[in-house]
Amino acid sequence: MGRGGGPAPAAAAAPAEAGRAEAGAAAPPAAAPGPGPAPAGAGAAGPAGEPSPSGRAPPRRGEAPEPPLVVFSGGTAFNAVAPTLQTWTRRVAHVLPVSDDGGSTAEIVRVLGGPAVGDIRSRCLRLADTACAESSAVDRLLAYRLPKHDGRAAKREWAEIVDGDHPVWEGISEPYKNTVRAFLVHFQSEILRQGNEARFNFANGSVGNFFFAGARTFFNSLEAAIFLFSRVARIPEGSLVLPVVSTNERLTLGAELRDGTLVQGQNNISHPAAAGASTEVAKGAYEPLPSPVRRVFYLSQDGSNPQHEVWPDVNPSVLSELRECEAVVFGMGSLYTSLCPSLVLRGVGETVAALEDVPKVLVLNSWHDREIHGYSATQCVLAVRDSLNRSFSSRRAGAAGAAGESQSGPGPSSAPLSHPASQYITHVVIPRGGSVFRGEDRADLARLGICSIVEVETEESGGGRRVFAPERLVAALRSIVAGERDEPCPPS
Repeated sequence: MGRGGGPAPAAAAAPAEAGRAEAGAAAPPAAAPGPGPAPAGAGAAGPAGEPSPSGRAPPRRGEAPEPPLVVFSGGTAFNAVAPTLQTWTRRVAHVLPVSDDGGSTAEIVRVLGGPAVGDIRSRCLRLADTACAESSAVDRLLAYRLPKHDGRAAKREWAEIVDGDHPVWEGISEPYKNTVRAFLVHFQSEILRQGNEARFNFANGSVGNFFFAGARTFFNSLEAAIFLFSRVARIPEGSLVLPVVSTNERLTLGAELRDGTLVQGQNNISHPAAAGASTEVAKGAYEPLPSPVRRVFYLSQDGSNPQHEVWPDVNPSVLSELRECEAVVFGMGSLYTSLCPSLVLRGVGETVAALEDVPKVLVLNSWHDREIHGYSATQCVLAVRDSLNRSFSSRRAGAAGAAGESQSGPGPSSAPLSHPASQYITHVVIPRGGSVFRGEDRADLARLGICSIVEVETEESGGGRRVFAPERLVAALRSIVAGERDEPCPPS
């Protein structure tokens, strides 16, 4: 991805508020001096020290110790695996959606607009190098949350953090502190500019999300904010965190159910807010959707029905990484709100289908949730296939663009594709002791041309649920990439 533009030297003056469109051309907020030496592992450099378009040196297929992977996932379930995956290969492009509308992310989007950054922030912190004391302290700061149930106490504590007086700054050197604090100050100023009508609720707020939002609004660039966050968090060289859509606009996710019902908003689809809560979402017990999901799609900012559907362009860096990868992983998590929003974008299905001799691995959930209530493993595979094929898209070839749709010239049509499931998924990884994979799935998947089923050991996660043991899952992925877990389907 284009990671242009960390803060400029301290001597540079801050530009006017209206002139911050281009990352790399802007100085940091005037309150802070520039950072110290760039942390190690911030990405490959091109001519004149500029980051390469993808942020790392081009992978060379077949050279082996660290094969390049692309992982599609959300910001929660795969987080437990991401650090362990780095012990095998750091050359991983983590592709994440930007349509979350719960937690402190929802409050930022409500007041400042823009894309949701919570999942990106969460993955960046899981990838951060915390080997030294200062990097560990920075990680602790960016992972810090304000008090959950007392908005006034949260606001007071936030003021201490902005002023630089809070204990959470302990262990962070002055150059680092001043750089991070400058973007927190900028975030605070942006909040104040909105006026009392948009009074911000700091309860349960994430300092990392606030830093991210401050950087994004300063540079007017999501990618520049990710670049800066990656530097500050010291993400190892070769690791990328890519928003599936590179935008400064708010994206709203919609779901069309099979009975025709439209559900608006990621958390209304997946984890509806607890009764009486404004932003906190309930992720425990769930009430099933009134009907299974037919498709997910994007709505314009204030859209409330399918006539307000928009078709944002996929981040070009995602397609570039796919073309060069040696394996594609569809991670476990919320199927329709974490995984499918990245798959329905035009160009993704075409690029994945075109990959030859590349493992394409679906990591199956261990248990059912609101989105896949009653689903079998085969139904999960079909949902991935239909999303990549855009099977139920309301747009056909030659259809005019809707208001708010990004029009970027020639590119793949949004018309549906017709590839079989086996062209998108070659292996299914199932958790031992899980409840989604059933005995009949093996035969049903074989009829779809998918016979490489890999069972992986799990561990107890509480409440009788099983989760993948990260070391075992990474070992399984490693053996799949090495070609050791291929099972051809018997002749029909």
